[in-house]
Amino acid sequence: MKLLSVNVGRPRPVPYTDQPQGVTGIDKRPVDGLVRVAAPGPKGTGGSGVAGDAVCDTRHHGGDDQAVYAFAREDLDDWERELGRTLADGCFGENLTTDGLDVSGALIGERWRIGSEVVLEVTSGRIPCRTFQGHLAERGWVRRFTRKGATGAYLRVIEPGGIRAGDSIEIVHRPDHGVTAAMEFRAVTTERELLPRLLAAGAALHPESLAKARKYVAVQAR
Repeated sequence: MKLLSVNVGRPRPVPYTDQPQGVTGIDKRPVDGLVRVAAPGPKGTGGSGVAGDAVCDTRHHGGDDQAVYAFAREDLDDWERELGRTLADGCFGENLTTDGLDVSGALIGERWRIGSEVVLEVTSGRIPCRTFQGHLAERGWVRRFTRKGATGAYLRVIEPGGIRAGDSIEIVHRPDHGVTAAMEFRAVTTERELLPRLLAAGAALHPESLAKARKYVAVQAR
């Protein structure tokens, strides 16, 4: 398992976002050399955990529990075949494009060591948005991405440091609860009956998803 590329995005104006200034950093491109990764701070004020990467809409993106977004090259290749077009590393807005790692099948709370310094922890899947659809310019993209359910994974930074393309990825902790990033995604989008199962992941789960699961269980218990 290895890191194929580290990708960062710069703010640029687009017509398809509801970000107040009309800018987005979703168009991420691979960068060379060592890139610093660190916890960016709470959602709403903290942006990306990857140095040089722009998170323009901190209402919905970024912060400690969505500090880094990873997507598998294998899933990009699958989409290439389905869409009939080339998809470069970073084009899904991912900071990390991986090889040999089942990113969507990663468990909530699973930890990866990348290179010699950085440790990241899986918190949730990625919910597609209007900006993602506009960026790819694919009709019905939100629906299609949701239906496939290969969401990639958001991660928090456990141990900061530097990473670069070509670094090895090692799974250093794998919980036994069975709650994957893909399951979390389905639970908060199309299969809400799965929400109680998310509770097994505990505090490793993204706080917003944990709150949804607890609320659902409380309502069902009435």
